[in-house]
Amino acid sequence: MRLRILTAALLAFAMLPSASAAPPPSRTVVFRGGRVLDGSGGAPLENAAVVVRDGRIVSVGPADKAKVPKGAEVIDFAGKTLLPGLISDHSHVGQTVGTTVGSQNYTRENIERQLRQFAAYGVTTVTALGMNRPLFNEVRKQAHADTFTGADLFGAGQGIGVPEGGPPQAMTNNAPDQLFRPATAEEARAAVRTLAKNRVDLVKVWVDSFLGKVPKMKPDIYQAVIDESHKQGLRVAAHIHDLEDARAVVAVGVDIIAHGVRDQPVDAAFIQEMKKRGVWYVPTLELDEATVVYADLPTLVDDPLLAPALSPELRAQFQDAAWRKKTLEDPKADEARHALSTNQTNLKALYDAGVKVGFGTDSGATPLRIPGYAEHRELKLMVIAGLTPVQALAVATGNAADLLKLKDRGRIAPGRRADLLLVEGDPSTDITAVDRIASVWRQGRQVAGPLTGTAQPAPQP
Repeated sequence: MRLRILTAALLAFAMLPSASAAPPPSRTVVFRGGRVLDGSGGAPLENAAVVVRDGRIVSVGPADKAKVPKGAEVIDFAGKTLLPGLISDHSHVGQTVGTTVGSQNYTRENIERQLRQFAAYGVTTVTALGMNRPLFNEVRKQAHADTFTGADLFGAGQGIGVPEGGPPQAMTNNAPDQLFRPATAEEARAAVRTLAKNRVDLVKVWVDSFLGKVPKMKPDIYQAVIDESHKQGLRVAAHIHDLEDARAVVAVGVDIIAHGVRDQPVDAAFIQEMKKRGVWYVPTLELDEATVVYADLPTLVDDPLLAPALSPELRAQFQDAAWRKKTLEDPKADEARHALSTNQTNLKALYDAGVKVGFGTDSGATPLRIPGYAEHRELKLMVIAGLTPVQALAVATGNAADLLKLKDRGRIAPGRRADLLLVEGDPSTDITAVDRIASVWRQGRQVAGPLTGTAQPAPQP
């Protein structure tokens, strides 16, 4: 099915050269006179200059000492802040269109437009953590090309779930080729070997009963997944909800906890085990907020930051009083509020203890988790949880790159990719400044400007 929603604000970028176009000529860009947050978590560098040549950062330092190469494009960014492009360690692509979710939406056109939408919001690298179809490998290769104008793409291939269990088919409407659902440990190992042949970046496993509604993966299955993945040189990210399951997968060697613990406060023993084993933790606070926030705060439909990503179908749903009433009366609403509050408390405890924290939102998994916009909500929720804006932004850039073992991005430093987000104001003191996007750059080329416009219907097939 052809994509039915096309974001007018992003349409111009859909017309930029494809990944098969000839490489752009050599060029140098100098950002001069503004503030730099380099993604390390350190203090901002004021009145700075960043020199970019052929897509890579050449130098970073005081503006008054910068040498401007002959013929360079000079961008005066006084009053603005330059930071690395945001990096999502946990999103999904090709799952949603408008208010629909399912395999019918997993098309090249839809994925490319979602990647451009991510980029328009300053998210320059995206990890599609499971539920991918074979097409994923082709699109990932295209997204890696230096002429692609959307976010770069990494991912976990299909991922490994449970027969009749997580992720629930009623929620995801997946096709058989989007998930492995092994019934035995040997089937689980075979699934991992298939993923390894496809050169996935990570392996995703679901260990969750979804509040007791579906069967949960048995320990011998996830142990086999983790063991075989490590034999294949792959790391494993686990979907969990409860502390009990997080503790169990950490004990058998999982590498990444892909959602926050949401049923109860984490304890000292769990924190210590996470630190000792070097396990990454991706809280995905926005996942639960998105369940209720559009019903709780109906005025969000008028948020200028949301407008470019809000399809007519979703806008109509959010404005429907009956939908809002039904959402707020559903027991899931209180469950989501409790999960969010618990998740925020646990994030603060884990972060303060020195556990490695990555950045993700589960954006794109359901219609309410809106690509790009969700990442901006996540940053605010992290600050509400008690992180400083500088800490939250470091999680979303430098930390997020480290989780993916990407040494070429995530920080503004010589030799790194010039994947950059330029915003008005100072997000080191006011996290909402990151919403005021001036421009987005991928490998030294501008791929997006200020967010404007509203989503419009695409031509029908």
